[in-house]
Amino acid sequence: MKSLLRLLLKTHHQRNRSGSAQTEKGMTLVELLVGSIMAFLIITPMLAFVVDMLNTDRREQVKSNTEQDIQAAVDFIAQDLSQAIYIYDNRALNGLPGPNEQKVRPQLPQDPNGGVPILVFWKRQQLKNSLPINPTVAAQVKPINCGQISDKCNDTYVLSLVAYYQVTSNNSSTWCQPAGGPCPSRIVRYEIRDGIDRVIDPSVPGGVTPYGAKTTPAQQTDPAFNTSTATSFNLNNPTVNVTNPAGFSSPQSGAQNPQVLVNYIDNSTANVPVPTGGECQTILGFVPPAVTPAGTPAFDPNHLLITNDPTHSFYACVDTSKNIARVTIRGNSLRRLETPANYDPNKAAYFPTASVQVQGLSARGK
Repeated sequence: MKSLLRLLLKTHHQRNRSGSAQTEKGMTLVELLVGSIMAFLIITPMLAFVVDMLNTDRREQVKSNTEQDIQAAVDFIAQDLSQAIYIYDNRALNGLPGPNEQKVRPQLPQDPNGGVPILVFWKRQQLKNSLPINPTVAAQVKPINCGQISDKCNDTYVLSLVAYYQVTSNNSSTWCQPAGGPCPSRIVRYEIRDGIDRVIDPSVPGGVTPYGAKTTPAQQTDPAFNTSTATSFNLNNPTVNVTNPAGFSSPQSGAQNPQVLVNYIDNSTANVPVPTGGECQTILGFVPPAVTPAGTPAFDPNHLLITNDPTHSFYACVDTSKNIARVTIRGNSLRRLETPANYDPNKAAYFPTASVQVQGLSARGK
């Protein structure tokens, strides 16, 4: 009897153990579905937050890069412009000549991409170790020999015509990335330097030059030099026949070798800030002449403003009488990321603007 009772208890205990083992199951489909929904509700906002942070960081980075590029371009122009001896205003570049003027507009290089000249000026450029002290000596007849006889050569100055253009790229250009219109603009710089004019040799009666035509230290190997482009410029009459149009057809004119100063200049045309000649007059403190000289048009504030209408993202206010210019550049950082990226006054921070006002050298280059 005891044995039978012990057997029954043992059997019942094993049955209970097997039953509890069978109830240990995994997650049901409903539980898995509920867990997935909860994970989705938690992870999705976090993912969106991370993506938004990455996009914001990228936008801030391109904004910072654009601001630095614009400021660097303005600083470069300021340093370049500080050496100017004559700066052309809007009437000289784009206006009509007066009745007694032969030619107001200087002949400029033709940009192959249809760039618009905004800032144009003449400056004096120093050439170190390029002028022979005694050019009558056979080894020193040409300035190029100064490279081998530096102790017998002096520094000299030549005139340079400098022009800054605003150029718009096309959709297939490497300057238009990401591809698609409207493309950003870029600022390019042309410089055409004159050749060394004459050498006054005290050992020669009358101080005549031993080599007649203008020459260059590099014997025309430097494309920025040209011996026939700038020969007519005269500070006493700076707007009349100042350049030789034929000179720009030469490879030595430098017209085919522009320097790209900065890219991603805003090329928007709607809702952009529009400068006026009156603003230029106020900024420069320009006082119109009391009497208009005979043969010249009456003063118009727009004579001071040179801009690329309708973008107005690169413009200059120029007072030729004081040899002062104020240059303004507006970039477009959004264009580095997306297209189209038109100007939006509510996102002005992504369209950084930098300005600089510079007074060039005096008329005598001092």
